[in-house]
Amino acid sequence: MTETDGADDADEGAQDEAERTSIRTGRAFEQEFRLDASEAGRFLINLGEQLRDDDELTIATDEWELPFAFGEPVELELDFDGVGEPELEIELELPGRTDEKAPDIE
Repeated sequence: MTETDGADDADEGAQDEAERTSIRTGRAFEQEFRLDASEAGRFLINLGEQLRDDDELTIATDEWELPFAFGEPVELELDFDGVGEPELEIELELPGRTDEKAPDIE
């Protein structure tokens, strides 16, 4: 086992972030994940805390990052289909926030 001084780890983290593709306005992007319930729950808890505490969030993997400044109101939709194999769909829609200001009235 070898020890590092921690600086190498910090440099590696910064390098990983620099190599990520940043998803920005003007692009369409969609990614689907198949997770177990505990992993999805962890993601939703982290997302919920970010929504509660701030008005910006960044969702990221090793390959990409998606920074997003959101506005109000947030739309939450529940769709339950109890016919056949029951299914519950939960959809959260965050509107983008604009930094534009209204023109002056003179």
